[in-house]
Amino acid sequence: MDLSVYEPASLPDLLPLYYRRLFPFYQYYRWLNYGGVVKNYFPNREFSFTLKDDIYVRYQSFSNMSELEKEMQKMNPYKIDIGAVYSHKPSLHNSVKSGTFQAQEKELVFDIDMTDYDDVRRCCSSADICNKCWTLMTIAIRILDRALYEDFGFQHRLWVYSGRRGVHCWVCDESARKLSQAERSAVAEYLTVVKGGEETIKKVQLSDPIHPLIRKSLKIIERYFEEYALLGQDILENKQCWDKVLPLVPEAVRENLLRDFQKARSSVDRWERLKKSLGPLELKKGANSAKEIMLQYCYPRLDINVSKGVNHLLKSPFSVHPKTGKISVPIDVRKLESFDPFAVPTISMMCSELDNVSTIEEDQADANEGEPDVKRRTRDYKRTSLAPYVKTFEQFLDKLDQSRKGEMLLKSDLKKEF
Repeated sequence: MDLSVYEPASLPDLLPLYYRRLFPFYQYYRWLNYGGVVKNYFPNREFSFTLKDDIYVRYQSFSNMSELEKEMQKMNPYKIDIGAVYSHKPSLHNSVKSGTFQAQEKELVFDIDMTDYDDVRRCCSSADICNKCWTLMTIAIRILDRALYEDFGFQHRLWVYSGRRGVHCWVCDESARKLSQAERSAVAEYLTVVKGGEETIKKVQLSDPIHPLIRKSLKIIERYFEEYALLGQDILENKQCWDKVLPLVPEAVRENLLRDFQKARSSVDRWERLKKSLGPLELKKGANSAKEIMLQYCYPRLDINVSKGVNHLLKSPFSVHPKTGKISVPIDVRKLESFDPFAVPTISMMCSELDNVSTIEEDQADANEGEPDVKRRTRDYKRTSLAPYVKTFEQFLDKLDQSRKGEMLLKSDLKKEF
């Protein structure tokens, strides 16, 4: 069997190896324990596992890293989801008095899925992605990361590739984790610009003056628009394409614009003619059609329900995607332009990198003699393509630690003053 080529049927053979030798349990626990400063923060966290044949097990909870590790190595979940920190241990939820088992805290999370852009991307549809449409995820991360940092002051934002066709964001600041459902809804609504389902033709309505969030988002979109939308997606290539764009401009200019489009030779040329036709109208208050089109085609589309609920589950970083075999890896936003979803390691690739199966089994026997598990696993993942992604995760955790230490020092200084 060629281990380097992923076949979904091989997952039951590969998962035990992944959880035994590659999954970064130490870093994972370090993240979700948040320094152990709040008692029972980790033990009261819900995990859910999807097992073989879509068996779904909710309300899993673990007292410590060792317990989590043992259970994951025993169950070998196909998928891991992380939920809220509850008032009681989730594993005991059935024995708790009715109404007292409550979700109390969770990271503020965002889920962006490429399928939500199917009405505006031409290269792919449904679960398929390519390098052309992946630019939409790059734009989404740029826009949301800026807003979360500058508009809300959130310092600790972990971006993760879903393993197939989208990205997730975990906002881990203490203030974000404590947000109520109403506050989460308010943040999500603030960040939502594209509104309406399939039946809604015009999904962006701008008011005048343009809100600073939208103005700053447009600056980001402008950097990508020509190369992505006009050249890559060719959104004004032919009549079928421009028939989707014309309903988004004022009726007064549509007829002239249609004639202009027929004379022009490319999407770039047609876009210039569109902006020129709209010029006189743009001077009037409230006419922002060109900007609305750019936003409709490029602005992030959030699954708002994921962000609103405190008790909503979201796929865990370092979970394996059963269909693609890819790992849900952290994304280094500083190197966002070079992130390639097609270069993300698959479970089969990493197991292959650990040498052939027989050598792995021999190594396992040798490694067990006198070498601590954590050290051995550290050495193992560093021998695979997972290493740079774990490093990105560790850099994120280091910043979380520094921030926590800074806050504790500040609190102790304030106590001394009084």
